[in-house]
Amino acid sequence: MTKPDNPGPATRIIHNRRHKDAFGSPYSPVYNTTTYRFENTAALLDVIEKRTEGNLYTRWGTNPSINELEQGLAGLENAEAALAFASGMAAISATVLTHGRRGIVCVGDLYGGTQELLKNHCMALGIDVQFLFREELAQLENRLDVPGKLVYFETPANPNLALLDIRAIAEIAHRRGALVAVDNTFASPINQQPLALGADLVLHSASKYLSGHSDITAGALMTSAELAKAVAAWRKNLGQLIAPETAALLSRSLRTLPVRIRQHNENAMAVARAMEQHPKITKVHYPGLPSFEGHELAKQQMTGFGGMLSIEVEGGQQTAERVADSLKVFLLATSLGGVESLVSQPSATSHHSLSREERLKRGIGDGMLRLSVGLEDAQDLIADLHQALK
Repeated sequence: MTKPDNPGPATRIIHNRRHKDAFGSPYSPVYNTTTYRFENTAALLDVIEKRTEGNLYTRWGTNPSINELEQGLAGLENAEAALAFASGMAAISATVLTHGRRGIVCVGDLYGGTQELLKNHCMALGIDVQFLFREELAQLENRLDVPGKLVYFETPANPNLALLDIRAIAEIAHRRGALVAVDNTFASPINQQPLALGADLVLHSASKYLSGHSDITAGALMTSAELAKAVAAWRKNLGQLIAPETAALLSRSLRTLPVRIRQHNENAMAVARAMEQHPKITKVHYPGLPSFEGHELAKQQMTGFGGMLSIEVEGGQQTAERVADSLKVFLLATSLGGVESLVSQPSATSHHSLSREERLKRGIGDGMLRLSVGLEDAQDLIADLHQALK
């Protein structure tokens, strides 16, 4: 039960008021301005030198629309501070360039764009980047051989929904003087709170569940005020700030996040249970199923099991492709987290660049289909899968 001085996430985000509108609007108007005028030089210097609050230049992160969004984002993860970015990859790149320069250890499966950034760019800059399979977690402490490294992982991971124990990894990392960054995109702040479990930085592709309508591209970082301040400098000089118009759209979307996530959870559970009973499905990857390898961990560190699941179709890659092409309600598309249901084949999209041997080593079978379960009627989604599996 929540208390008046500690409201729940839905109440916090709906009543997020950084700016009080002079005309009585319950929400802030869009401040699509790049600069701000001052009455005199003294007033300008007061803002620059931080004697008074004020806005100076939007690219530097001072804009009422963006600041109100960031206050709402911080509240969702119970963080001291949040930074909004032009994309999820902008948030990730600024974070690893700020806090990963002494070395990065990645655990488990990562989004393809994140792997590309770390392998092709961070390594080219001389940053030591190491990768551990989930089964190699016992090696983590030895890999943290110098203080100040960054441990980076996703949970649930893309596309097999594999889970990692946030609290256990944070304890190992902190013993070795390392920071922990968790990509919380698949779970959303409604289903999982990594900061409360010991993580230092939480990242989101806000294009996904936080937006929820497949109509904006954005990213977010939630963390302590001290860690955020260092990342903000990189964001400013790399030009990664979210646009005010996009920030206002994202603020709008956040107000329905809790109710949307509840329905995503409910629909995905129904689809997962139906697929587990289907004779042509050899395996269902969904944290909410008792048959899922990480189900007990999911019950410990998640309050809901999310809208993402993967199924493995009997007959391999060609059969899975025919099933995906035969779906009528599920749309064949990349991305996830919108109100519409999507299907993708990891071997043809997110993990296409990996060899078959590498995919299998990561638990990504030839016949795997990843489903982003939307907000349609669950029975329609199940019926669509049944007709496609024929």
